[in-house]
Amino acid sequence: MDKRLHDRKFVRTFFTTPTAESGADDSAKKLRSAIELRGMQAPDVWVPDNEDATAPNMRDEGAENIAEVVAEKGDDFPGEIHPRVVWHRDSPETRYKGFQHMLEIADPENGAVENIDGFVIPEVGDIDDWKKADEFITIVENEYDLEEGSLAMSVIIESGSAELAMGKLREEMGKADNNLERLFLLVDGEVDYTKDMRAITPTGALPEWKELRHNTSRAASAAGCIAVDGPFDDIRDVEGYHDRITANNAMGMLGIWSLTPGQVVEANQSPLPPQDGYWTIEADGRTVELTEEDGVQVYNGDRIELEKEGDTYELEIGSEELQLSEEELVEELVDLTAYVPSMDDIVDSMEEFEAAKEAGKGAIAMTRATTVSIDGVEIDISSDRMWDEATYQAMMAPVALFQDVYENRPDQHDDLAELYSEDVVERAMEVGN
Repeated sequence: MDKRLHDRKFVRTFFTTPTAESGADDSAKKLRSAIELRGMQAPDVWVPDNEDATAPNMRDEGAENIAEVVAEKGDDFPGEIHPRVVWHRDSPETRYKGFQHMLEIADPENGAVENIDGFVIPEVGDIDDWKKADEFITIVENEYDLEEGSLAMSVIIESGSAELAMGKLREEMGKADNNLERLFLLVDGEVDYTKDMRAITPTGALPEWKELRHNTSRAASAAGCIAVDGPFDDIRDVEGYHDRITANNAMGMLGIWSLTPGQVVEANQSPLPPQDGYWTIEADGRTVELTEEDGVQVYNGDRIELEKEGDTYELEIGSEELQLSEEELVEELVDLTAYVPSMDDIVDSMEEFEAAKEAGKGAIAMTRATTVSIDGVEIDISSDRMWDEATYQAMMAPVALFQDVYENRPDQHDDLAELYSEDVVERAMEVGN
């Protein structure tokens, strides 16, 4: 079941929009604005949100608005469209209301269903509850003579029972009594999860819930789904949002909830390799990007100090002082520094390995070298990395993401060409094929 069952292999952005707002001349105004987003401002998955983002007394109108707006503009929207409907593991009434909204949105007479890719189901519980949602979607498909499984189902993990249910997916998917193969996204909802877990922090801030994110990423990998992190509420903290995305990417969770078009842009770009490669150094617990000056990587901070004393060097990192020979200093700097490759660098390395493999070599050494300057003292460093087939496949992940983006988001072609150049884009689309 590890194989992806949907066309999208990756989802970077999960963008929610209220479906109806009272007091406005047009209650669907925000839907009409969101469906016009293009390029890097447009999400991979757009979620007209007929649950938390929409007041309870506006949700019937919200379902009608979704159908109307998607019928009018859905053909041109570059991402997938997955409305979120109401649902709750403990409330049959709420589940039935969500079912009614799905029937409204998917009714072919309303003209939207051809551009509806699936539904997002919040507040799910144990695996039997997931099956109830799946069964309702199956009924919708049969009601309107749609192909069974044509509407994807994404769930939001907002309870301990839902988290435990993820561990049962592999044994349940594929059974004759369900259509759980329709599962697409597993989305963390840390706010309600915190409430369900009765968690308390001194400041009232949300816990990081790293274990939840890891468990969701693992379950998505095992079940052929895609993992998405929950919302990052501080919309002005771009650096914090970027750091969260970077941490998620390291555990295989490439998608994140986006609350604003600005967050969409950041989340669309962050998982992709950078335009230019750069060096970093670990400076007393902080990763610092070095500044390139005439081919030399310069450290300008005050957490590291370096002084040459005759044939030896005194290296200070925070409160630690080291007396080192030149050879020992080189080893220390190799350990402290790292290179973040650009897309061009990654493609170069992959092309080199492909050529070596074609020539019959199973492994080759790749050398990375530079000169580091600290307090005006320059030291040449270099390191070798052995590339074999496993390394190649691991490095294929960011390229595979790029290829998936390029194939599924033609509206971002110009942005990607501007970011990387036409030549790099063309070569990136060729490697691994």
